[in-house]
Amino acid sequence: MTDGEYVYDEATGEWIADGEATTEAAEDGAVVVRDSVGNVLADGDQVTLIKDLTVKGAGQTLKRGTLIKSIRLTGDAQEIDCRYEGIKGLVLRAEFVRKR
Repeated sequence: MTDGEYVYDEATGEWIADGEATTEAAEDGAVVVRDSVGNVLADGDQVTLIKDLTVKGAGQTLKRGTLIKSIRLTGDAQEIDCRYEGIKGLVLRAEFVRKR
């Protein structure tokens, strides 16, 4: 990352340098999951899809702009677990969502 990039820290309500956010998360030992634009995701957040995604095995496509409510983090830095009507066990990559 370049100098001058800031990330909003929801815990403190302040904008902090991106390097500091990464350091704090590494000290805690927790996996930090970031969406497509760099926002930190947490359990229960709502996300919006930024790209049409074909769901393997379900025979349907989730369109760009679809709202996914109440996500759960899996422990992997790039995967989030979520529910969507008619699809059981939906796992999305964090790079295809944006925090709402």
